[in-house]
Amino acid sequence: MTRTAPFESKVADEAIADLRTRLGATRWPDELPGVGWDYGVPSRVLRDLCDAWAQHDIDAFVDRCNRWAQVRGRYSVDNGPGVQIHAIHARSPHPQARPLVLVHGWPGSVVEFFDVIEPLLNPPDPNDAFHVIVPSLPGYGLSGVTTRRGVDAATIATVVDALVADLGYEHYLVFGGDWGSVAGMALGALFPQRVRALHLTMINVPAPPKDEREALLTDSDRQLRTQAQQFGRTETGYQAIQSTRPQTLAYGLTDSPAGLAAWIAEKFHAWTDRRGALADAPFGAVPLERLLDNLSMYWFTGTINSSMRLYYEVLGGARLAQPLVATVPVGHTRYPAEIYTTPRGWAERALHLEYWHEPERGGHFPSLEVPDLFVHDLRNRYRAYR
Repeated sequence: MTRTAPFESKVADEAIADLRTRLGATRWPDELPGVGWDYGVPSRVLRDLCDAWAQHDIDAFVDRCNRWAQVRGRYSVDNGPGVQIHAIHARSPHPQARPLVLVHGWPGSVVEFFDVIEPLLNPPDPNDAFHVIVPSLPGYGLSGVTTRRGVDAATIATVVDALVADLGYEHYLVFGGDWGSVAGMALGALFPQRVRALHLTMINVPAPPKDEREALLTDSDRQLRTQAQQFGRTETGYQAIQSTRPQTLAYGLTDSPAGLAAWIAEKFHAWTDRRGALADAPFGAVPLERLLDNLSMYWFTGTINSSMRLYYEVLGGARLAQPLVATVPVGHTRYPAEIYTTPRGWAERALHLEYWHEPERGGHFPSLEVPDLFVHDLRNRYRAYR
């Protein structure tokens, strides 16, 4: 195990020029007329996004990465090759602040939390303050590519906990979304003596016995399950590929920024809250600048392949197993456009569930879509842990 060292984000001018050259040389496929999003990302949407990316201020993106202190370390797991992990480490000026680990998922990155770190550090009430630790999942972004097999949820939890310990925190709180929820559950299962509590936007627990399942469902749960079945039929092709043949897909996404943008941006369209005034907005309430920052994070670090490998390690083939279940207190916020939901009765049966909230807005990326609601919710969730 090696201790963390200070880290600074950098992007070479040559890499920026190469991105823009590749965007300008994109070979565009044909498209059927009038089909909208039925076959995937419409050409007009992707062309506009790529034009915006070519003009994106990459130096300003790097400055945003470097706004707070960063560290990177490498940790041995099960005596195997080391696993490298990066994190933003933003300390609050308030002495009563509590350490809070924010864990992202796919196709996100630490960019998901750029707009919520400062209000978490400096709230109106200093008693609500947090020291904020934002790890890049191993294989994602500034953590760099993974170099060994088997980097799964338990491995991620192990290196995250080691990193937090190296930063000097004996106990900490956790927020997780998407894979961050899975990693958060693993943290709460493997390190209950250090993780005080979890807050998750997705809850994955074993289903109750068949003879108990239906009695634990509400009418709302049944409606959500119908929606989930539709999602499974139409929106999970990416997961099937990434959990079986990520290497094959990675050649195109690593070589073509337009291909990378299409693969990632489609999820921000499908998984965000686009109701009302945002119904025609291609990427919901996610600011274009943050979407471009996120694309830049994947492109310049070359981590789209290693990020997708997480699906293979956890979901592929015979590796699919029952999820780790946390024994620490768990809170859950169910945003209305979240792609995966768990019935409350199932969650209460499996977990020490002490907080449940259902806001009126938001989707799979709440810290990007509704940052004010996200921050307010975390403060409420963890007020009992002052």
